[in-house]
Amino acid sequence: MSTLVQVEGLAKVFDVSAPWLNRVVERKPRQFVHAVDGVSFAIEKGTTLALVGESGCGKSTVARLLVGLYAPTRGHVSFDGQDTATHPDKRALHRRMQMIFQDPYASLNPRWKVLDIVAEPLVTHGLVQGAEALKARAQELLQSVGLAAADVEKFPHQFSGGQRQRISIARALATQPEFLVCDEPTSALDVSVQAQVLNIMKDLQRAQGLTYLFISHNLAVVRHVSDQVGVMYLGRLVELADKRDLFGNPRHPYTRMLLDAIPDIHMTGRARTPVQGEVPNPLNPPTGCAFHPRCPHANARCSSERPALKDFKGIRVACHAVEEGRI
Repeated sequence: MSTLVQVEGLAKVFDVSAPWLNRVVERKPRQFVHAVDGVSFAIEKGTTLALVGESGCGKSTVARLLVGLYAPTRGHVSFDGQDTATHPDKRALHRRMQMIFQDPYASLNPRWKVLDIVAEPLVTHGLVQGAEALKARAQELLQSVGLAAADVEKFPHQFSGGQRQRISIARALATQPEFLVCDEPTSALDVSVQAQVLNIMKDLQRAQGLTYLFISHNLAVVRHVSDQVGVMYLGRLVELADKRDLFGNPRHPYTRMLLDAIPDIHMTGRARTPVQGEVPNPLNPPTGCAFHPRCPHANARCSSERPALKDFKGIRVACHAVEEGRI
């Protein structure tokens, strides 16, 4: 397999300072949030990389950086061997990568019919000419995600949440992309509907050779859809491994805590450590390893020195305790 998406040292810093006059009067410094801080990974063609972590860890910011909704503060994204920031044909690039958003209620224009919603990328990129051809292509796209051709004449409010997300998938597929960024596409849906949407996405991947970046906080979903899993904490990758290795032998204490939080439906009796503590304030992150205030294996080195992502028998982990053989 060849690499389709290569991310190296990606970072995004947001200025969240108070207005200038407030800072002068209150004598406050400027404040910055390092939403993403030096993330690197690669996605092979036809595979799925899942990013997981608690809310606020930077997963969605990575998604927006990849599709160009945010400009990176540093680092770069390569798509099919070309840097996306200096790509000579941005329109062609955007045809090849699309995004499915988290909220199916907010991502569809309530005043537009489904025909207009699904056909918008086709019109924007000039892929289909003529009203009849547009309608036929929109109907074909809806049928590919399990909806009826007649649904093109309806409005979004006439559909359930799962059906709306299928419309979002159909819109994303309109330009025949190679890479889909899926930002928690099933988190707003019921469990039974989640399974339907995930199965549609898996079927489409097999049929069209799609490559996915799948973002979720639900590890049960990630286990179903992913080939590789990256675990993020406070803007950084702390573990990156194949799905089988990560679920079978998690190395980082944070990954272990996330896995222990999954309900044990098989009642194996295995000792479990619930996720403890809160994610630190990103405006004032801890020194050293960001996870050390919550980590049962932390020592003095963890609180003073930030660990680098290193390879340990095929699993990349950023943890001093793993490096020193303490866990």
